[in-house]
Formats: sequence, C-alpha cells, structure tokens
Amino acid sequence: MHTETVRPGLFARLVEIGRAASPTGGEAEPETLYDRHGVLVVRVGDVAVKAHQADRGQGFVERARLAGTQPGILVGPLGPPLDVDGRMVSVYPFGVPVDPRQELPWEDGARLLAALHSATVPADAPSWGRPTRVARLVSELGHWPAADEVRRAFATLPAWIRGEAAEPSKENTCLIHGDWHLGQMVRAQDGQWRLIDIEDLGRGDPAWDLARPAALYSAGVLSPDEWGRFLGAYTEAGGPAVRADADPWTTLDIPARTLAIQIAATCVKTAGREDRPLDGAEQAMVDACGRISAAGDAA
Repeated sequence: MHTETVRPGLFARLVEIGRAASPTGGEAEPETLYDRHGVLVVRVGDVAVKAHQADRGQGFVERARLAGTQPGILVGPLGPPLDVDGRMVSVYPFGVPVDPRQELPWEDGARLLAALHSATVPADAPSWGRPTRVARLVSELGHWPAADEVRRAFATLPAWIRGEAAEPSKENTCLIHGDWHLGQMVRAQDGQWRLIDIEDLGRGDPAWDLARPAALYSAGVLSPDEWGRFLGAYTEAGGPAVRADADPWTTLDIPARTLAIQIAATCVKTAGREDRPLDGAEQAMVDACGRISAAGDAA
C-alpha cells in the first residue's frame, strides 16, 4: 500500500518510468520512499524515481551536469529529466538512506561536505542563490499558535535574507549542496555514502551547508556530542566554511539563525495543519526563535 499526496495517478506513472529504467524493475514491488511537501519518490528495483516540486525545474539540467563532475560525492540523475503532466521527473540509482535507528553518520556527512566544498568550481557553475525558503515559509504562517514568535525572529534577519535587499558579495564561494541534512545522504551500491537531491547545488557560501545542524545544536535539539563530531570531522577534512583555529560562529551565526527560523516555521505550519500542539523538538525550535528575537537585529 502507498500514500500519495502529490497528485492522483502520479505513483503509477513513476512506477511505469521506473520499470522501464531498471533492469530489475519488472520483478520488484514498488515502494514509496517519500511523499511530502509536493514531492513523491518511488523506488522500483534498483532505481528511485522522483517527481519534483512543481516550481523546482529552473536550472536543473545545469545542476545535473555539475553533479556528474563529482561522482564520488553526489548522486546525479541517470538521464535528462522527464515531463509528466507538467511536472519534472528524474531517475536515479537507488541508494540506502540513513537509518535513524542506528548511529547517525555525522562524520561521513561532514567529510562529504568538506570534499564538495574543496572541489574546483567550474566557471559555468550555477549560483545557489539566496536562502529564499525561509521567507516563503514565514509568509505562509497565518495565525497559528507561535507564528508571531517566528515572525518576530524573522524580522531580525538581514534584509537580503528577507528579500528586501541585494545579497552581499562573498569571497568564500565554493560548490555547495544548498539544502544539506542527513536525509540527503544514501549509501550507494559500492557501500560508500553519497549526497542526493541536487536541486540547490551550485556556487555559494559553504557556511549554509552547515546551517541546519548548527541551528539544531543552538536550539538544543542536536546534542553537543553530535555537533562536535560533525564540526570536528568537517574541519579535520579541511572544510573551508569554518577555520579550525577560530570561533565557528563568526561565520555560522546568521546561517544558523536563518535555518532555526525556517525549521520553526515548518514546525508551526505542520502542527497547525494537523491541529495539534507542538511536540518537544518543535517547541525547542520556537523557543530558539524567542532567543533570536531577544538578541535583536542581525544587521
């Protein structure tokens, strides 16, 4: 049995595409891997077929080409994207995702990011752009409980993040994933970890790839031990986002605050739609927004 929140009939179309792309697809039982936020991913044999969000097609071909230059780090699509009823669909080799019941591979993720950030940036690499998701999520909060707390924190972010000014130029630009978390890692058929989901891949400030774990740590959701393992492995691998001999928060502060607000907005929106109170981790993210508001403007 599968759920399907994206569009009726899309699951069957993805299964059909997967069976055509996978040597073992005709015998395998299809499995829904992800069905949230306008994205549907279905495993068929040894491939995963992804229907992207409706607005996520811009620049994908260039990002897919860029992913192909880093096969030891990234999983790129097996071919050009397809159009299925106006929605972009891409096919990937299947990889085993992170199992939250086992010890989380923080060090492996950190080393992958350090390798990506240290790679040569092609002259034609697309730009990652600004972190636009936080502004969109905050604009959708409505009048759910705790929404005002998130909005007050959002108001302290720099104007360029709020979409009210041009993004300042950055000297430290690298290849970045653009939306990194442990759910963006799979173990490939060779047994090694790779990064998936390349829709935001491009040239940008590497600090933003460390922003989510930094935000979770600052909110008390990620333990000091896990944060230390992640950041230590990143610096030991030569990752350029932070200096091993300097305070990492001089570069991580604004990205971490931004992601804390983004995560909190998602928590408030999800709990509101499900008509339930915030759970412990969700409330911790909202509490972090209160501390951000109290700290004042970021400049």
